[in-house]
Amino acid sequence: MSTRATANFEITGWEQTAYGDEGGGPKLARATVKKTFRGDVEGTSTAELLMCGDASGGGAGYIAQEVVTATLGGRSGTFVLQHGGVRGAGEAYTFGNVVPDSATGELRGMTGKAEYRHDENGAVLTLDYDFAATTGSGATAAS
Repeated sequence: MSTRATANFEITGWEQTAYGDEGGGPKLARATVKKTFRGDVEGTSTAELLMCGDASGGGAGYIAQEVVTATLGGRSGTFVLQHGGVRGAGEAYTFGNVVPDSATGELRGMTGKAEYRHDENGAVLTLDYDFAATTGSGATAAS
């Protein structure tokens, strides 16, 4: 059974550059984004994003790899989230996962799903996580 953790986050850095030659198409950009988390997840992260779209309200999408350095459930270490989303004329679609075998330190063996959202509570990360008995390398997870 997984454990649910929620944390508010603040974007503390955003460095964005354009890439590609879109011609008449949507804008393409890459960004390095830094965050600070407070709540059930306490820590920081650095994410690399690839984005398509602009602020005009049309279709858009992004994909990210994010290294999180944090304390979670009394354990500390790092883990990698892969997340993304698309939006268009219909509903938006998002996904987020802990990359298997990416966790280090006391978080080794962590698995899970992640959701980022912006609502009346601000910017929020929800993480449903668990710890596998062993990792892909055969090491036993810390209890």
